[in-house]
Amino acid sequence: MSKDQAIGGVIFIVCLLIAIFYVVTLFYPQWMVDLKLAKDTSAVQFWIVAVPVFIAFIAVMAIGAWIGWTMATTPPPKPIEEITSETKEETETTQ
Repeated sequence: MSKDQAIGGVIFIVCLLIAIFYVVTLFYPQWMVDLKLAKDTSAVQFWIVAVPVFIAFIAVMAIGAWIGWTMATTPPPKPIEEITSETKEETETTQ
């Protein structure tokens, strides 16, 4: 097994465990109350939905900010007229 395959296996297992934890906690929040990890089930259900929504929102905003930054800092391209005239000049000088 290569290093990449081992890393892929670890990522797969971690994602699977997080997904199982999420589904169980969303549909059976009582287990957290039973273990004294939370006081009531409604708070558990709120946070189990709120945290992924928050993370997704921040990720989308970060991607949008990155796109905006890239657009703001990239110089504009040359007009097509300049490129075609340069190409014509180069072909005329080589002939």
